[in-house]
Amino acid sequence: MVEIKHAYEQRGLKFGQHAIAITMFGSKMHQVAQAEQWITSFPMFDWVGGRTSELSAVGLLPAALQGIDIRAMLAGAKEMDAATRIADLKTNPAALLALSWYYAGNGKGEKDMVMLPYKDSLLLFSRYLQQLVMESLGKEKDLDGNIVHQGIAVYGNKGSTDQHAYVQQLREGVPNFFVTFIEVLLDRHGSSVEVEPGITSGDYLSGLLQGTRLALYENQRDSITLTIPQVNPRIVGATIALYERAVSLYGSLVNINAYHQPGVEAGKKAAATLLDLQRRVVDALHSAAGQPLAIDTLAEKIGASDQVEAVYKIVRHLDANQRGVKLEGDRAQPASLSVTLG
Repeated sequence: MVEIKHAYEQRGLKFGQHAIAITMFGSKMHQVAQAEQWITSFPMFDWVGGRTSELSAVGLLPAALQGIDIRAMLAGAKEMDAATRIADLKTNPAALLALSWYYAGNGKGEKDMVMLPYKDSLLLFSRYLQQLVMESLGKEKDLDGNIVHQGIAVYGNKGSTDQHAYVQQLREGVPNFFVTFIEVLLDRHGSSVEVEPGITSGDYLSGLLQGTRLALYENQRDSITLTIPQVNPRIVGATIALYERAVSLYGSLVNINAYHQPGVEAGKKAAATLLDLQRRVVDALHSAAGQPLAIDTLAEKIGASDQVEAVYKIVRHLDANQRGVKLEGDRAQPASLSVTLG
């Protein structure tokens, strides 16, 4: 936000006249938005995690600004929500999906999830699922405090063009995965040109999906196929809701909390610690009054003798960006380097 605000101000524009906040009312951002008279603020709850915020104001506002029918997205999600509350497992799509993951990975995430949506407009879906699935299910401890190291790794791209990067290994390499094919029945609205007599590009895409699935099956590779009628806001909303519910049910199956992210918080805390270390490094260099300091001496001076590598990386970054710090000596021998203000 600060970077974007600076860019607007550099062009003589008042940032508040172009800015909207999506945040908890009363938060620091909400206070800034009010003080600077931003256009408006949209509320969200602090218990909505980023990975499950696609159907909140966080995701809906950008979708609306792109002309996407967000009411249709919500209608699709509502339909899926009803479908995934059915107690009969055989007719509950989220339960079937979660049980498929459980079966494929022996309840321990032993296999990765490879996403192959066969539609250009679903290119980003595998990346969305990376966060939804991995941040929700990648947990060290279960609800009873036992060390379990749960999780399902997710990667993928779109079929059929991009799958060539790794289908060779999927068919003949280590069988440490299961594939999810997303099949879209409608090729396009309107008629399709024939690229060969009687064959359209949509026919090719369908044939490649079926052929790839068969080739994997012949080599005892697991796969799941999710078939949707077409890609439109209602179906996308329903699909997002399907995977959100499947993640929740799988979390219950393996007895983990799918709604917290201690690993992410640990990374943020570590980053904050390093930024504090950077401030101490700069203060120590100012105190040295222009005298060069060896890296280990600098670390010792700020009480970070056990963080010499971190101190080195900090001063290297400051030097590379001409932030008033200069490294002198042989870069191939970091221990020989000295640091000065300059």
